[in-house]
Amino acid sequence: MNTVEPIRDINTVWDIADYLGEKSERNKIMFLFGIYVGIRVSDILSLKVRDVRDMNYVSIREMKTGKEKRFPINEELRPLLNRYIKGKADYEPLFPSRQQNKALSRCQAYNILSTAGEKFGLQHIGTHTMRKTFGYHFYQQTHDIVTLQKIFNHDNTHITMRYIGLEQDAISESIMKLSFKKRR
Repeated sequence: MNTVEPIRDINTVWDIADYLGEKSERNKIMFLFGIYVGIRVSDILSLKVRDVRDMNYVSIREMKTGKEKRFPINEELRPLLNRYIKGKADYEPLFPSRQQNKALSRCQAYNILSTAGEKFGLQHIGTHTMRKTFGYHFYQQTHDIVTLQKIFNHDNTHITMRYIGLEQDAISESIMKLSFKKRR
């Protein structure tokens, strides 16, 4: 299994969102939902329209952990989400596949995201990229690794730092500073 990375550059995040929007509003909103809420793709794809309509918070039971999770819908995401669900029935999957009344599969989501990543020269893109991008930018804006650890339900901050790519960034930065220049 290949390790996926967060999208570190905010302009690339929006380029990908715009690119996905040119192809499909569903794909764009799925991507934006993923980067704004930071939950696993399996939990995103299981949502119904009723789970987000007129809600400030969404409550789910995480598929992987079985734990209850409650998260707010970001004020930047809310108007995009409202426009997207307008006219949709409450029972419909939030992110439907082309098959009648079925949710988009994890495999389809992967193909959508990896194709977009390739378009922008990103090689390590997958479904976890949305969650990792949320975490990376949350940390860059808040520097609050403890809260991020709690959001992700990680056992410790080291796991969280490694998960969002900060550990690798620090290693790479240290290696780049290494010098074997002869000292006088």
